[in-house]
Amino acid sequence: MVAECQRSLLQHNVLFPDSAQYYGGASSSTQRPDDLQFAQYTYGDARSSTPSYASSYGGGVGYSSGTPGPGGVPPTFSIAAAFSTGGFEGEPPLLEELGIRFDHIGQKAMSVLNFTRPVDPHIFDDTDLAGPLIFLVAFGVFLLLAGKAHFSYIYALGTVGCVSLSVVLNLMSENGVDIWLTASVLGYCTLPMVILSFLYALFHLTGLDSLSGGIPGFILSSVFVLWCTHSASLMFTTVLSMNNQRLLIAYPIALLYIAFAQLAIF
Repeated sequence: MVAECQRSLLQHNVLFPDSAQYYGGASSSTQRPDDLQFAQYTYGDARSSTPSYASSYGGGVGYSSGTPGPGGVPPTFSIAAAFSTGGFEGEPPLLEELGIRFDHIGQKAMSVLNFTRPVDPHIFDDTDLAGPLIFLVAFGVFLLLAGKAHFSYIYALGTVGCVSLSVVLNLMSENGVDIWLTASVLGYCTLPMVILSFLYALFHLTGLDSLSGGIPGFILSSVFVLWCTHSASLMFTTVLSMNNQRLLIAYPIALLYIAFAQLAIF
């Protein structure tokens, strides 16, 4: 009875009508079911055929950097892999993706400190704000060491100064200027103010407060205001090609840095 059922299935297979050829190579109904032949396959260990995506991260988490998964799609990664030190092949560092490049910050800072050197016209092609934020925070920290908590004043002066000077430069320049370029230049040129706040903090901590007040303090702060004004006006005139209007640009810049100097003096 069982043999007759198997023979009937081979003859009348609706889903796979040619399935008999896989069992011995004959589709005739005269073939006995006892002569069925099955192909033999050797299956290796599934783990050995699976690419190791954890080699880059260790501990069995993550995926191999740059190794695509099945169908060319990168394999999924775990949360632990996201916080590890690996990544895709050729992927830029995280700080560079965030726009924080310390080599560019150093170049722009040296352009401010060495005010006798000509300014590169393309130095502010990338208007990053990482350097200005670092300098303004350092300015506030040094003032805090001198017993002056002026973080809110620094934020207010910086915002009002950037917006106001951006409006003035757009009225004077033929090509116009971006507000982020204005903020970047003014922020980098506050580096002398950071040095001034450091000196005042040093005077305060060493008990030499008399040097920070009166005529010595006025002369010292005036020198640093002129330094900031010279650097900022030189950068603006070079980048924006406004060499004949440098004195007009320097006047509002000097007013801004005088306000910053007063935060350090008083």
